[in-house]
Amino acid sequence: MKIIFVSLGCDKNLVDSEMMMGLLKEKGYEFTDDEKEADIAVINTCGFITSAKEESIQTILEMVENKKGNLKALIAAGCLAQRYKDEILKELPEIDAVVGTTAFDKICEVVEDVLAKREHNEFKDINSFCRPDTDRIITTGGYYSYLKIAEGCDKRCTYCSIPLFKGAYRSVPMDKLLKEAEYLARNGVRELILVAQETTVYGTDLYKEKALPKLLRELCRIDGIRWVRILYCYPEEITDELIDVIKSEPKICRYLDIPVQHASDAILRRMGRRTTNSDLRNIISKLRSEIPDIALRTTLITGFPGESEEDHEILMDFVDETEFDRLGVFTYSPEEDTPAASMDGQLDEETKLSRRDEIMELQQEISLERSQRLVGRRLEVIIEGKAADEDVYVGRTYMDAPGVDGYIFINSDEELMSGDFAYVRVTKALEYDLIGELD
Repeated sequence: MKIIFVSLGCDKNLVDSEMMMGLLKEKGYEFTDDEKEADIAVINTCGFITSAKEESIQTILEMVENKKGNLKALIAAGCLAQRYKDEILKELPEIDAVVGTTAFDKICEVVEDVLAKREHNEFKDINSFCRPDTDRIITTGGYYSYLKIAEGCDKRCTYCSIPLFKGAYRSVPMDKLLKEAEYLARNGVRELILVAQETTVYGTDLYKEKALPKLLRELCRIDGIRWVRILYCYPEEITDELIDVIKSEPKICRYLDIPVQHASDAILRRMGRRTTNSDLRNIISKLRSEIPDIALRTTLITGFPGESEEDHEILMDFVDETEFDRLGVFTYSPEEDTPAASMDGQLDEETKLSRRDEIMELQQEISLERSQRLVGRRLEVIIEGKAADEDVYVGRTYMDAPGVDGYIFINSDEELMSGDFAYVRVTKALEYDLIGELD
């Protein structure tokens, strides 16, 4: 029996998919990328925002077509499946089973029952713990991998639906994480990327303290791991201890993803955020003062209900003055059952898109200027691959997370392998990418 796995949405979802694949491999199932030869399809869905939900539904509908051929079973798992299980089962009868976000450890039983024509939909309390002791199937190319250190979120931002289907914040016990990281290192992972809805409060539920710094120090002791990268740090939770460990541990990338969302105090309050414009400027200033070579990434939401032209200009000024190294912008998407969806002052899509484009045009100028400062610098790079028929390799610096940031293109007639580390001298800068040569 061959299974095709489609993992949609975020890197946290990908970790769940890799664990499901590990469980299925233990039972003797094989995997394929060819939907035409698959006997079973598992789609790990995303339900974060409207566009993600639409992608999940479209992917399901496309896979349904294969039930006319070789496909014997179609299973929907993950966030959309958790949130809309009743609607999915009613509106999409072609789906044979639905598996919730905290029940994916039962994927083998679900597959067996579906193949035997027995009904089996699997759900557990969204605040339960799901972390099967299995060897994950690494799907990221082998040299980098994500380590999901927690599930759920307690912040309750007014625009966010995640707590509705992911539950409260639950840290993964440190011994489990270290065991998983050691397994990943033994299997060739060189870059470990820590993810959660929020990484900065890791451990507060289990250990009654922010244990991220301790976890980082333990991870840095693992042989084979060369880089440790931290994503999704809420600005108000960044402590002096965390800054110190980033400074003192050479394996930790001088890189932080800090989702600030906005810079107008009025909009931050309506969003339910716990920072002000002044708070954000202070933590950014402190990070750059303490770690001068740190690369800072953020995400913003534009067009939030009630956002005035003045609020937008405050955000533009903030972006202009803080000069993030990496920045992405989402237009606000009203999600059902969230407080923001029923707020007054909903903006039209044209205004949202216009404001998003203004911010990204400004950020493009900032990115080019900051990239040009790197010309002449010698940087350590992880190799990701080679351009076809050219002596040009593609890599990433410590300033670039996979899938969301830029690349450095390296001219070299020396043979390099994906996952290798090399030192590269930057020779040219583009808006989002760099060009260099081996040094």
